[in-house]
Amino acid sequence: MSAEIENRVKELGYTIPTAAAPAANYVPYVISGSILHISGQLPIDGGKIAVTGHLGNDVDVATGQKAAELCAINLLAQAKAALGGDLSRIRRIIKINGFVASVPTFVEQHLVINGASNLLVAALGEPGKHARAAVGMAALPLNAAVEIDAIMEIA
Repeated sequence: MSAEIENRVKELGYTIPTAAAPAANYVPYVISGSILHISGQLPIDGGKIAVTGHLGNDVDVATGQKAAELCAINLLAQAKAALGGDLSRIRRIIKINGFVASVPTFVEQHLVINGASNLLVAALGEPGKHARAAVGMAALPLNAAVEIDAIMEIA
């Protein structure tokens, strides 16, 4: 089933990369019982932040959704590392928290985070459906446009 998930991701135009190492004094994930907590992931592609700036200023919604998709791919990369390469151990994504760097007048954070939600459901099916938050932020690390963390139930 893990290969099936990775094939769905490829059909969406992505490859799950090697999980990125943390950039500061924290761990990329924590497993407590059957719960996997994944630290915030940025829209990194090829080792670089792919989308920087603020929604409502220099980033449009479609580009923000692409950034959210990349964050979701990086969540899956961290899950794969945490689960010994076996994404089929994901029983359910419980919740994602989406943070969108945006100007005060921008009110479509939910549309931006739909990029991640849609990708996770497309990749995982029913277990990818989740609760979530989508909030605007004054700024994010490294000027990233989006950051997303996750809580997952695992086997």
